[in-house]
Order: sequence, then C-alpha cells, then structure tokens
Amino acid sequence: MRLKLVPQDTDWDFFKHRKITFGASVVAMIASIVIWLVVGLNFGIDFLGGTTIRIQSEQSVDVGDYRAAIAPLALGDVAISEVFDPTRPDLNAAQIRIQAQEGAEAVTAETVAAVQVALTEVDPTIEFTAVESVGPKVSGELITTAFLAVGAALVAILFYIWLRFEWQFSVGAVAALFHDVILTIGLFSLLQIRFDLATIAAILTIIGYSINDTVVIFDRLRENLIKFKKTPLIDVMNRSVNETLSRTLMTSGTTLIALLALLVLGGDVIRGFVFAIFWGVIVGTYSSVYLAKNVVLYLGVDRDPKKPSEAGTQFADVEA
Repeated sequence: MRLKLVPQDTDWDFFKHRKITFGASVVAMIASIVIWLVVGLNFGIDFLGGTTIRIQSEQSVDVGDYRAAIAPLALGDVAISEVFDPTRPDLNAAQIRIQAQEGAEAVTAETVAAVQVALTEVDPTIEFTAVESVGPKVSGELITTAFLAVGAALVAILFYIWLRFEWQFSVGAVAALFHDVILTIGLFSLLQIRFDLATIAAILTIIGYSINDTVVIFDRLRENLIKFKKTPLIDVMNRSVNETLSRTLMTSGTTLIALLALLVLGGDVIRGFVFAIFWGVIVGTYSSVYLAKNVVLYLGVDRDPKKPSEAGTQFADVEA
C-alpha cells in the first residue's frame, strides 16, 4: 500500500481565485518591503562589525544585572540575550554583542577582559566559552558580497529558464523567487530575527528549492502544451499543477518535517538558518503553485496553430 497525500486524479481549480492569490502576493511583497525600510534588519556581527561573546554560568542568567555591570564601560551599542537550547534545559547561557569601537577593527582583548571582570563581579561562575570579532571594513564587504550573490543567482536562473522554456516562463520563475526572498527578509525584519551570513546561505537555499519546484511544474506544462494543443492555456496549466501536486506536497512535507526537527532540537546556533529555510519552503511551494503560473498566464504563451510543435518548446533540446 502506497502513501497518498492527495487522490490519484485531482481536478482542483487553482486558478479560480487567481486575482485574489496574485493580489495577496503583491500586497505581501509591498508590506515586506515597507517593514524592511521602516523597521530595518537586525544585522548580526557579520554585517555590523563588532564582537560576539558567548558566556555560560552555573547560575540563572539575569540580563538586567549583566547590562548594569557592563554599562559603566561605555562600550556603545551592547545587546545581551539569553540563549535557549531545548536539548539542554539546564543550560544557563547568554550572548553579548558589542558594536565595533571607533578607530578599531575589533573590540580589544583588554576590553573583553574588562567585560569579563565586570560580569564576574555579578556572577563568579561565569565563563567565556566563545569570542568572535568582525571588523567594520570586513562587514561592509560581506554585505555587498552577500547581496551580489543573491542577485547573481536570480540572473543566472532567469537566463537558464529562458533557455529551457520561453521568456514568459523565466519571468514567472524569477517573479516567484523575488516573492520568496522579499517575504523572507520581511519576516526577519518584522520579528527582528538576527540576519547574518547564515541567513544569506538560507536564502540561496530557498532560491534553489523554489526554482526546482517551479521547474517541475513548468516541465509538465510544456509536455501538456504539446498534448493538448487546442485546450485553453488556463486549463492546461491547471491540469499540470494537479498532475504534479502529489510530488509537490510530498517533497515539501518531508522537507518541513526534517526542518521542524532541526528547528526544535537543533539549538540556537542554527535556529535562524533553519527558520529561514522552513519559512522559505512554505512560501516557495505557494509561489510555485500560484504566483509563477499566474505570471505566465497573464503574459501568455505563443501557441500559434501554424507552429504548434514550438509552443513552449523552442529551447527544449537544450540539455539541463
């Protein structure tokens, strides 16, 4: 007996409310951009420059006392947060982020030692388990490189999909990817989750996952455009989504199960990375089924009856 998440032959109308779903995507993208511009991102040390200190203690963490102890040192922007690890409920750990000091590439060893002395007066059992520093110049270069990496990935995908299918398909695919990336950044801005290099890696992973899902449906659409030459485009698209629905749900579902386990049990070190991918799989599946196909439908596909064999297949001989 095989597990079936959906019936063998589904005939759901995914385009019945296409104006609503497309409009909701546009509104969500605009809202995400507004939140990004107004609230901003909670950049990590990777992008801001500075020093991150991880501490561990035998006593319970008291963020207020820690902040009061460090305040006299006049270090500028200092963020202190308690670290939770579901796998170690008895762990008393915290993370201290100190901004880059003016005229210095990183917080000096003397400053770190002064922080340790100040905190030891509050809690003698405190230990510094990790100290990481990034200079302002390096952090600026990382921001530029990170966004160039995402942009280059989108351009490469645009070109690849255009070669494999038609330009309408590439526009639809990249529109879906922009949707996924912008909504992910908007959520990180709204929830003020730390945005660092691990998050950029997660966004690139989301792009790869989402485009794979989109291409599977596009490939079935291309086959059906040849088989059903006189069927209206919207019906051919609906058939294609239905025929790949089981695969889409099975792939997304199993991926989310694995990510959920990592999100709950993986610890704070990878939580931001896993959360970004978890959210990306959800919005990526949505955009593959709704947004990308809506864009192609609005742009139309060349189905000239005089050259039906070329409908959506003029670059089909290009090897993947």
